[in-house]
Amino acid sequence: MKPKKHAHPKRPVQVRRVDEVETLEDIFLNCLPAFGGAYLRRIYTLLDQAIGMDCPLTLSISGPVTVSGQHQAWLLPLLEAGWVAYLSTTDAVCYHDGHRSLRKHTKDTVFEVPIFGDDGALRDEGTIRVTDMAFEEDVLLDQDAYLSAILRRPEFQKKMTGTEMRFLLGQYYGEQENRFKVAPGLLSTCSRMAIPVLVGAPADGSVFLNSMKLWAMRNAGLLEEYAFEIDLHAEVFEACAYHRWGLFEHPAGKLGTLILGGGVPKNYNLQPEPALGQVLGLRGIRGYHFDVQIVSAPVTDGSLSSCPPAEAVTWGKVDKDTYQKTTESMQGDYSMVMPFLVKALLEKRKKFAALRETMGEKKLYARHPEARGYLRTAEGYRLYEKREALSASLLADVKKNRKWLAESIREK
Repeated sequence: MKPKKHAHPKRPVQVRRVDEVETLEDIFLNCLPAFGGAYLRRIYTLLDQAIGMDCPLTLSISGPVTVSGQHQAWLLPLLEAGWVAYLSTTDAVCYHDGHRSLRKHTKDTVFEVPIFGDDGALRDEGTIRVTDMAFEEDVLLDQDAYLSAILRRPEFQKKMTGTEMRFLLGQYYGEQENRFKVAPGLLSTCSRMAIPVLVGAPADGSVFLNSMKLWAMRNAGLLEEYAFEIDLHAEVFEACAYHRWGLFEHPAGKLGTLILGGGVPKNYNLQPEPALGQVLGLRGIRGYHFDVQIVSAPVTDGSLSSCPPAEAVTWGKVDKDTYQKTTESMQGDYSMVMPFLVKALLEKRKKFAALRETMGEKKLYARHPEARGYLRTAEGYRLYEKREALSASLLADVKKNRKWLAESIREK
């Protein structure tokens, strides 16, 4: 009798008791056999594969991650491992990142409140709520004053990419954090590690609102000069240059993405492939090799937030030849699982570091090739420092594509 053919390879369901395992990785691999747990197991497995092959990761994150302190709990440890090439987020995340380093608010800046409490009473007492996080309204007013002062400094009086603005802002946040001895924030960490911070909707947040105020004051004759301006064309082009780097200049020859939540950060993170291949007409452009996402929107709502990697394949944003093995989309709240995922990945990195000390690098890499990716330098890829050179390389490719581009702007 011929053996039956199966549409998918059989994977035996093998489990271990939780009282028999010792690490978080053991739990992910052996104690989550089915249903939602299996989604989480596959998410961990794909991140493990990407890191093990030193595949640069891009990170898209939406939601009030800095207000809630999640950045300090698990996001910064993830960035400081050196695995993330660049970050896509919101203007609000960058704005709220500065609250804990304000002169008057370095202690107990954010506090917990009930989600279903008396919001009218909170408003009367000058308290602003973000889900179950809250802070005094004075925090916003002082943050606005701080940002207005910073944006008027000489180095901001020019047209620049948003990545440059956030790099400079991160340096100022870092100075405040050092001065008042508070824990590092997101932007200061990204500035220190030269991780570009991209924001697809810069006007949808209070950093830009404060810039709008200064622009309005200048136009009303209340300020002599204010010349700061975000160069959106250059920032999008820069994001494309980073994607090109991952495909053609980094040894892995591929990129992975970790998407937490949806909205604009997700779309901005996914658009370099169509921008390079469909809009600029460059050849050999591929989408993400790995696409791992945790989103709360149900796929049936038809929004970009709910779009799974398979749908992104049709746009070219995810590699069509690998997506069935290297992508996963889990419906869930990333705040519930990211601390455990990051901790498990860092535990594995720590294990490989200990093995390197006992058995030597050569033997370790021969026995565990994935250790090379886990133990890549914690300095990270430092793409922000390479942005001008990478953009220049992409511009050279654009010049070579003159004929195709000339045809693309002819009226059909």
